[in-house]
Amino acid sequence: MPFGGRVLLAESMARLDACPWVDGIVVTTPPEWDEPAILLAEQLGCDKVSAAIVGGATRSESVALAVAEIPEDAMVIMVHDAARPLLPADLVERLLQALLAGYDGAVPGLPITDTVKRWRDGVIVETPVRAELVAVQTPQAFAADVLRRALRDGDLAAATDDASLVEAAGGRVTVVPGDARLLKITGPEDVERGLALLAAGA
Repeated sequence: MPFGGRVLLAESMARLDACPWVDGIVVTTPPEWDEPAILLAEQLGCDKVSAAIVGGATRSESVALAVAEIPEDAMVIMVHDAARPLLPADLVERLLQALLAGYDGAVPGLPITDTVKRWRDGVIVETPVRAELVAVQTPQAFAADVLRRALRDGDLAAATDDASLVEAAGGRVTVVPGDARLLKITGPEDVERGLALLAAGA
């Protein structure tokens, strides 16, 4: 989809390519979009894009396919959604610092401002402590061997993000401060907000 004079994927791709902490990029795409993604990388001059492959039926299957394209000697694997185009470079550094501190994974998170309820069969059964909740974003970063093992042994169909697979495998995942500019483009109102942030220099 168009975003700020180019396609949405281009924004994330260009920012990751420009990030000094990123050595290589693998893009997963819907069917028949793998070759256009490679052409886009060439047009943008994104030399770090090493492959564009068709993804799987679920998010985790797509990640597993992408991880298979990453060299075995990679120490860190970061997973990012193209739907979050306004990626600040300093966020990547925060994630990597958490891994250097000894965590198996790190995710960006924002505080929850609304009270959250858990409900079942039409009845509220729990009100979680808001101070213990965060809204998680991407990119999510992991020690490469830990993520590979979690993808190999985990329930890929049930996972809603990569951190949940690592958590289920016993990995220690921490939260670093996220960024409100890193909104997920899912509807027309998100496009408007994203374009306003882009115009403001985000």
